[in-house]
Amino acid sequence: MKRFLNTYLFLALILLSSIGFSQDYTISGFTEDIEGRPVAFANVIVMNAADSSIVKGISTNDKGFFLLDKLASNTYLIRFSFIGFNDVNKSILLDQELDLGTIVLYESSEELDEVSIIVKKPTLKKEADRLVFNIENTALIEGNMFDVLKSTPGILVMDNNIQVKNSAPTVYINDKKVHLSSEELVQLLESSSANSIKSVEVITNPSAKYDAESGAVINIVMSKNLVTGYRGNVFANFTQGVFPRYDGGMSHFFKNDKIDFFANYTYSHDKINRGQVDVINYLDGANTIDQTFKSETNRNTWSRTHNFNFNFDYSINDKNTLSLSSNILVLPYFEYKIKNKTNVYDANQNLDYYFDANNLSDDDKYNLGFDLDFVHQFEKAGEKLSANAHFTTYNYNRNQNVKSNYFDKDNSFLATTAFRTDNHQDTKIYTAKVDYNLPIGEASSLEMGAKGSNIQSASNITQFDIVNGTETIDPNNTNAFDYDETIYAGYVNYAKDWEKLSLTAGLRAEKTLVEGHSALDNLTNKNDYLEWFPTASLNYAFSDNFSLYTNYKRSIGRPDYQSLNPFQFYLNDVTIVTGNPNLQPIIVDNVVLGTSLGQGVYTIEAYYKTYSNNIFELPLQDNVNNIVTYTPLNLDKTVEYGLDFITYFNIIDPWSVYFVTSFYNAEDQGVIDGSEFKKNQWSNYSVLSNDLTFLKDRSLNANFTLVYLSKSISGFREVKDLLMSNLSISKTILKDKATISLVATDLFNTQDYDVRSRYLNQNNSTFFDQDTRTIKLGFRYKFGNTNLETNQRRVIESETERLEKKEN
Repeated sequence: MKRFLNTYLFLALILLSSIGFSQDYTISGFTEDIEGRPVAFANVIVMNAADSSIVKGISTNDKGFFLLDKLASNTYLIRFSFIGFNDVNKSILLDQELDLGTIVLYESSEELDEVSIIVKKPTLKKEADRLVFNIENTALIEGNMFDVLKSTPGILVMDNNIQVKNSAPTVYINDKKVHLSSEELVQLLESSSANSIKSVEVITNPSAKYDAESGAVINIVMSKNLVTGYRGNVFANFTQGVFPRYDGGMSHFFKNDKIDFFANYTYSHDKINRGQVDVINYLDGANTIDQTFKSETNRNTWSRTHNFNFNFDYSINDKNTLSLSSNILVLPYFEYKIKNKTNVYDANQNLDYYFDANNLSDDDKYNLGFDLDFVHQFEKAGEKLSANAHFTTYNYNRNQNVKSNYFDKDNSFLATTAFRTDNHQDTKIYTAKVDYNLPIGEASSLEMGAKGSNIQSASNITQFDIVNGTETIDPNNTNAFDYDETIYAGYVNYAKDWEKLSLTAGLRAEKTLVEGHSALDNLTNKNDYLEWFPTASLNYAFSDNFSLYTNYKRSIGRPDYQSLNPFQFYLNDVTIVTGNPNLQPIIVDNVVLGTSLGQGVYTIEAYYKTYSNNIFELPLQDNVNNIVTYTPLNLDKTVEYGLDFITYFNIIDPWSVYFVTSFYNAEDQGVIDGSEFKKNQWSNYSVLSNDLTFLKDRSLNANFTLVYLSKSISGFREVKDLLMSNLSISKTILKDKATISLVATDLFNTQDYDVRSRYLNQNNSTFFDQDTRTIKLGFRYKFGNTNLETNQRRVIESETERLEKKEN
């Protein structure tokens, strides 16, 4: 990593020194609308007047200011553009420093054809509450949505777990939450093309408008439509990992004066491999090793996934819009096969006996989500009332068969055990919410709203012991669990801008009523609580090149429904996965102090975060019965603090680099088996990404990204360091109607990692050998009016994110 940075700095110095021998000029100014309000993030493109080739481009800041530097003396055409406004073109002769003053952009009176100016390099912008990663028309969009998240600064993906600053974020698409569990979210993102993504926003301080569970938010922003007509595309991808997998699909979009309609279908056919090595040292009363279990496990999953979503927007008139949207995920075939061999050694590491276990599960499930939205625009610009009603129905079935054969150290057969498990889950989710936006004057605004949600989940499990081919119900592992949760919420937000100072403050209240009933022990757990969630952001701009900001947010993390479920799932005779109906929600307090330098080119940020009742799924070994149980637990507290640095710059015109690094300390505190314990670790998370554009028409693009995570901790468990790598190449062909792409992941085979538990009476480790080294070939073809941009969006609510936890 240091070698890369030194190389970049050396090249940058050479470039700067060579520039110093020629005369360079700057162009600056402001963009405003007809009412004198700044037009933030407008595109300013400098083109050579002789041949219209693009020389340089930039976006205005939040004050509408732009500055283009290092321009040679020449005659240029400058184009100012922003969605919803007519383009402004200016021809200039640049032979001195030039201040264009204020450029006024006028709103479009009619829908215009899209201007064919394409800038094919990602840009990174750090705002007070979020990191905005713009990837439109880059090589990154030729993969799927999950690939894009893996390459986004601030997002870490480990073993299909999405994390932002060591916590699971809430995922939105076009500011709408996705109604899926964490596992299904990955399936959705992997089966969704990224070709319509405009940017990814990593929101570390979401306002009170967001649910209190949204401690951090990932918002995937899709491109907007501008013109009427029809557009469509078809795509197919082939991926080779340990096994081949493929996916394909199509999307269609139609727009006229009244209707926007988008529909997408994707089919994925996958087989994925994962290896795992576990070592569990069971201890005696003196905490010395009494017996050791060493297991080698091979897991294969076969899946066939159908993903369909649509959005139908109808403009009743200029002031009222009605929308119907749906996300449909159907998994009719999911086979989960685990082959395990475990050797059991005595205290002197002599083999006592061994057993092999075969675990085969057949799953099928569906998740159907529907949203109805209504938006009313008042006469006053910016005043808006919106309402949403949502319904999700989720159904899941699993048939599991486990058989184990035991042998002594001389390979003589000892015994066989076998059992079968049936598991069913049916969940219904209902939500309704209303939001009101009111501008107050020209520099302040007020938001308020209310939401109600209800979740009803019924699940059951039946385990059959199999002896000589005869099935007998095991009453100790047969149960039913009913879960009911109701949340009432209300919020208010206020924002105010002065000349140099901006303030946002909000307060959200949530009343939660929870009831869970377990049939086996006839036990009912109830939880009734009211929590307040303030949020605030303050930013002061000393100049265009220097600003200072701070923000605070309080949020909540509720356990997923599967984690509350007391069912016990046996992976083999000595490995159990179970839930915990006594889990309490996590309360998170986060404070940030940061500064932005050089018009956002450099950002330095310090933060302090505490998690009360933090939830971790830990392997807890029973040293008496030699059994390990994976179960979620509340730890007393996790304290994390650190320093982040973010920068984005060009090495040369076709080569841009962004670099993110975070040094942080995390400390977990809790009680295990009646003993208090705490553990802390300093860690580093860094991202180095390179974007390059080739050929005169810029039709060949490449992205190379490295992500490094040093040794870290997660619930007392030590996670060894790992290096992630990704290379994406795309080339447009057939007059920009088609794109071919190549994506290679885990180039250096360094994404496998170790997790170790060494504390109190726990002594175990796991090595994960992941199926992450892949090569993917893709093809996409566009037809119809390719100037259209899609209205695609998906809806995900926090309630559905907790449908089920990730598979073990």
